[in-house]
Amino acid sequence: MNKSIRSFKQGTQAGFTLIELVVVIVILGILAATAIPKFVDMAKEARVAKINAVFGTVQGAVALAHARWLVDGIADTKVVLEGTTIAMTNGYPTAASITQAVSLNGYDVSGSAPLLIKENAARTSCQLSYTTSAAANTAPVITVDTSGC
Repeated sequence: MNKSIRSFKQGTQAGFTLIELVVVIVILGILAATAIPKFVDMAKEARVAKINAVFGTVQGAVALAHARWLVDGIADTKVVLEGTTIAMTNGYPTAASITQAVSLNGYDVSGSAPLLIKENAARTSCQLSYTTSAAANTAPVITVDTSGC
């Protein structure tokens, strides 16, 4: 046993040379330089996905409120969804009441015609706009602007 330990110490070089370490550092630097822009793109994609998720949620709330309005009778100007009273215009939620139908915690909500829902107040072109129904049998206009995400 002692003989093998001595032969290992006296044998070939152990560890890395300076050139090998420099090559590894250069390779890691190249990989980092190509990976960082991809992570930046993922942040934008996450913001776009977040505002699109709100779009789907608002569309779903509009459809549920409209269905409830049809069931209750088309003369009603209000519907109740899960204990929350939603004001209706032309059978669809008003801009003021859509915020009650949808949980918008963490979003900036402003305006009324149209109602603007932003992922972040600083990103003025990363938003959803909700315009109340203008006529009977006409759904509200819901648009998403992701140009500034």
